[in-house]
Amino acid sequence: MKKFLAAALALVCVFLLAGCGAKSAPEVKIDYGNSAIYSREDMDAAIAVIRELFGTWEGCELHSIVYGSDEACSAENLAWMNALEAANDAKETFTECIMFKSDFHSPKNGGGAWNPDQEYTDWSWWLARSEGGPWKLMTFGY
Repeated sequence: MKKFLAAALALVCVFLLAGCGAKSAPEVKIDYGNSAIYSREDMDAAIAVIRELFGTWEGCELHSIVYGSDEACSAENLAWMNALEAANDAKETFTECIMFKSDFHSPKNGGGAWNPDQEYTDWSWWLARSEGGPWKLMTFGY
């Protein structure tokens, strides 16, 4: 009887674990590009900030995140990030900025700012930081 219960319990565990795998979120494609400025670790830290906010967008499905380019990390864009920071009465002065683009799908029924069941492409994410500190999401959208 004990062997039967152990086998039944093992079988139930297998079915539960298999069910978890079937419901996992789709894999997000990450393209780090080629950067002479940022390491993969730097980019992963910025991507984590993006994914944290994106995770709050109920019903949206993230497909890809692509590094913009080293050219996007210009003095002009860094000045823009600092102007955004100053406009929010924040005191930090940024020394680095980074940009990513993403593709995602909106919820079937839309909601909030989303058009229903639509693919959004090249959605920009701008982040900034000071001297290798934590990334701060400054702005996003088209």
